[in-house]
Amino acid sequence: MALERRTLGVVVLGFAFMLIFTSFQTQGNMQQVVIDSIQKEDPSFTGSGYVSLAIIYTVVAITNWFAPSFIAILGPKLTMVAGAIPYTLFIASFLWPHTWLLYLVSVVVGLGAALIWTGQGNYLTLMSDDATITRNSGIFWSMLQCSMVFGNIFVFVKFRGQEVISADTRFVVFISLTAVSVAGTLVLLLLPKPGSQSGRSDATSSPAKELMKSFKLFVTKDMLLLSVTFFYTGLELSFFSGVYSACLSFTQRFPDPKMLVGLSGISIGVGEILAGATFGIFGSKTIKFGRDPIVLLGFLIHMVCFYLIFLNLPKDSPLGDTYGPSKFSDGQPIVWIALLCSFLLGFGDACFNTQVYSLLGSVYSDNSGPAFAVFKFVQSFSAACGFFYSTYISLHWHLAILVILCAAGTLAFCVVEWKAYRRAVVKAAASSGSKNDKKAT
Repeated sequence: MALERRTLGVVVLGFAFMLIFTSFQTQGNMQQVVIDSIQKEDPSFTGSGYVSLAIIYTVVAITNWFAPSFIAILGPKLTMVAGAIPYTLFIASFLWPHTWLLYLVSVVVGLGAALIWTGQGNYLTLMSDDATITRNSGIFWSMLQCSMVFGNIFVFVKFRGQEVISADTRFVVFISLTAVSVAGTLVLLLLPKPGSQSGRSDATSSPAKELMKSFKLFVTKDMLLLSVTFFYTGLELSFFSGVYSACLSFTQRFPDPKMLVGLSGISIGVGEILAGATFGIFGSKTIKFGRDPIVLLGFLIHMVCFYLIFLNLPKDSPLGDTYGPSKFSDGQPIVWIALLCSFLLGFGDACFNTQVYSLLGSVYSDNSGPAFAVFKFVQSFSAACGFFYSTYISLHWHLAILVILCAAGTLAFCVVEWKAYRRAVVKAAASSGSKNDKKAT
């Protein structure tokens, strides 16, 4: 019964996040495109989608340190509810586009993101045990990434054939996304509270002690190594969630570049869902071989993906409308390669993130709040860096940075995973020896 209750909690959690991020991820995927259209109608609007996203992730990075303190006061469920409300405000703000409002709500949603994601990591850990954490991470991740498909199908239909996204179209899109975000927040209120039957202790202390636990955990050797992996996940998050869709939209050699924004988001979502579902369904089997083979798979997939993007898109595509040629002989970018790269970006991202969740939920099961706070701090700081420099650098520099960090992050993860595996083997051997001693006596 306890197992069924915990599984139900994970499913409800995934459904709530699917709704909330159907709104937010869809909005983030098209944000720079929509803002470009607003500026063409209203030159007084000078906001930047890249700067807005950079502000969001900067605030997340700073406030993540304090999120475990909120969990200590409110518990993970109410912390997530408090974090979800700013997402609705952020989406709704695009119904009344003003530059100052865009940057103000960017700060607000950054505060909410720190709460909702740290609360999510804590809740998922408390509703799992060592045997189910990999499966539950896969279930949650695949449900969450359904948001990329549903939201972007809607965007694809509404944006198709439009060179400039009209005010009427923007109104319909953002009023719909706001309603979906509200529904997701309400679903969070239905979450069962994790109790003693969850299989995890993770007892929180005072807010001040939780903050100190986060700082102390951050400077440990294993967490510093993992921070390299976290940093890569943040950079590739900024790339696939904001930069790549803008590249497609600005590449005018495509037949209908605005339509590709929605199709790209759908393809990313399909990759995320397929990987998450695979690792969720077969989690009990894949964990026998460790988490590192899956991360290595993600590494190979992303390397192939970055090379194809390098060949297919012009180097100035992140910066505005361009008629620049691709690296192919006729200079024409290929639609199916663009969408294949979207799929590979999503699949590889899931390879990294599901295994990070699994590792943190397993190795730091009694300290999950601070562990996920550190993860989100580094990831959000990295994403903020990615969005800040996106305003200035060409696509080739984006790809070079991603290649270097992908290799370093993969190596760092494998080192920590191998250490965790050796500790588990020693612990199992000691436990077996203890049982044999008792039988002998």
